[in-house]
Amino acid sequence: MLLITKKPGKFLAASMVTPLLYLVTFGWGLGRGMSIGGGTYLDFMMPGLLALSAMNNSFGPVSTSVNVSKLYTKTIEEVLVSPVGPWSIALGRALTGTVRGLFSASLLLIVGLVSGVHVDLSPFFFLVLALTAFCFSSAAVAAAMVAKSHEDMSNFNSFVIIPMSFLSGTFFAPDKLPEPFQSMILVYPLTHASLVLRTLSAGRVPEAGSTLILAAYSALFFYLAGRMVKRVV
Repeated sequence: MLLITKKPGKFLAASMVTPLLYLVTFGWGLGRGMSIGGGTYLDFMMPGLLALSAMNNSFGPVSTSVNVSKLYTKTIEEVLVSPVGPWSIALGRALTGTVRGLFSASLLLIVGLVSGVHVDLSPFFFLVLALTAFCFSSAAVAAAMVAKSHEDMSNFNSFVIIPMSFLSGTFFAPDKLPEPFQSMILVYPLTHASLVLRTLSAGRVPEAGSTLILAAYSALFFYLAGRMVKRVV
């Protein structure tokens, strides 16, 4: 929070560039005039875009910060020798990403609402958004602690994060894909985040399955993050 308050302009710009590009390109450009399920394409795309924004802005900064502090500046060693437990360290890093992801997604949501996008908001909607950010920030801690070089993190982004960004139902309904791809993308936690947020955005009750899967991924990634930090200690 101190970093955000000290450099708010830089933080806002870094958080909003990619989501706004998607919003302009696919929503206002390619999707103009298209309708899905009785609503506009932008209404359909916004929940997935919010989930994508939460993922990118929670995973990216946390993984980079942990990776740099571990491999280059070695500042993480100062934290590891302090009287703070590994689970507290993992939780602190994960909450950092949660704040970043939730903040950037909320800004994008404001832009969407001002643009006329219809989103049925509820406390559960923001809870799922926060859970999405926590899920990927926990994954970022685990991945960064395992990575032995900067190239390892780049490869993880190339083979996991980037494909997930485009194949998890952010820009299309997962059931539009043929099998086995339709079943394969259900492995991604971002797919379930998009499904739950899209259902809530339409004012409907989401299926318990996707919500539980997202919660299970969050618990698993946080457990792995704590274990990886503890292993280093």
